[in-house]
Amino acid sequence: MQYFRAKLDLEAKADDSPVTIADRKTEAFIRDKLSEAFPGDGIFGEEYGTENLDASAIWIIDPIDGTRSFITGNPLFGMLLGRYKDKQPQIGLVRMPALEETYVGAAGIGATLNGAPIACRKTEKLQDAMVYINEAEKLNAASPERFARLCMVGHTRRMAYDCYPHALVASGQIDLVVDCGLEPYDYLPLVALVEAAGGIMCDWNGNALSLGSDGRVITAATPALRDQMLEILNV
Repeated sequence: MQYFRAKLDLEAKADDSPVTIADRKTEAFIRDKLSEAFPGDGIFGEEYGTENLDASAIWIIDPIDGTRSFITGNPLFGMLLGRYKDKQPQIGLVRMPALEETYVGAAGIGATLNGAPIACRKTEKLQDAMVYINEAEKLNAASPERFARLCMVGHTRRMAYDCYPHALVASGQIDLVVDCGLEPYDYLPLVALVEAAGGIMCDWNGNALSLGSDGRVITAATPALRDQMLEILNV
């Protein structure tokens, strides 16, 4: 937070996405603390790559999910941390530093927001759903017909970015998120959170998410909403 809304030098990564000293210092701090506390675990971070990926447990780190929001003074950036054990999401955390919100979920335990229990909504019909569409420009450029269909679904629609809409599904504020162009550190920490809150995440073919998924993601409050969205995406 010491760098938020401060003057920053920006660098562009290979994919032309921006990176700052805040991204790198945050990840370096998290990696150091994880290595001390869990020396046998692997690490997969956005800025500093992978360590010991053959371990049974791997920590997934995205130090600033939404760097473009961060550098433009928008408070809707997050920090993502997940533990992936035996190829299954075990723990998921979304920290929204500027909002002072921390979402945590763990398999078999449940999900919380700032320590208070949260749960997904129970909406069954897509026509009643609150829907967020992430990365609208990418979706429209890749498939204008699909994007046009998405713009007709649900009771309410919003265009958005990054992790916060997925956390809003977990906390019962909205019902559904469609996302694309993600890397494992963008989506794997979200899975344990959403599932611990009673929701579901999958790719656009309905498959469970893994390190090898293609980055196209659905987050849904209920299986019924997931199934209806899969039909919209795959006409």
